[in-house]
Amino acid sequence: MFKRCQHLIIGAALALGMASAYAEKVTIAAAADLKYAMADVAQAFEKSHPNDKLDIVYGSSGKALTQIQQGAPYDLYFSADIDYPRELEKAGLVVGKITPYAFGRIVLWSTTMDASKMTLQSLANPDIKHIAIANPKHAPYGMRAVEAIKSAGVWDQVEPKLVYAETVPHAAQLVESGNAQVAVLSLSLVLNPQIASKGKYWLIPDKLHQPLEQAYAITQHGEHNAAAKAFAQYMAQPEARAIMQRYGFVLPGEAK
Repeated sequence: MFKRCQHLIIGAALALGMASAYAEKVTIAAAADLKYAMADVAQAFEKSHPNDKLDIVYGSSGKALTQIQQGAPYDLYFSADIDYPRELEKAGLVVGKITPYAFGRIVLWSTTMDASKMTLQSLANPDIKHIAIANPKHAPYGMRAVEAIKSAGVWDQVEPKLVYAETVPHAAQLVESGNAQVAVLSLSLVLNPQIASKGKYWLIPDKLHQPLEQAYAITQHGEHNAAAKAFAQYMAQPEARAIMQRYGFVLPGEAK
């Protein structure tokens, strides 16, 4: 009996050791607009892949691009602009193909004004003193905000009021703290319950700016990381797609 128990204990220890051996950590650079959607997708993925751990770093896509170019050890890069992973592809810093995962949308959002009744022309109102957007130098959502404001014909009146945030979540924080009255954010952020309960939004027509085609790539660093490849593939699964749709993303294969 003792020997049998001993064998069972040894067998369990070996099984645990094998599971640990196959466990992998995935380090992901993700666009800041994915802050809530990606967290939910990651949680669902880890439930079905309990031996794999996702470490997600959110920030501006442009800054993540620079970090990867400088050797940052990211296994996956989820960009808010497909052109950034294409730059890495040209430099030989990704493996496999660049894969589109969503189209994003931008909105006007405020905690003190009824943004649902506003348009971009409303931003020219003298009562609005400060408007927060993500920095267009490195944030795709900021670039599209600038394009939309220019298309609406109010750039000259609005540009002096702009307050530049590091990311779209930071732009939301500027409004919440009173340092701006209105922000241009991603739809994915304002559909999160934490943000939705604090203010109202107006969806900016996508005809006013270039498409926010978002894409991911497996980096050179992640070439042999099986869990990174598994998570990339998981993004196309119904469960992950349903989560992304819940946050307002238009997915590949859907009509825009």
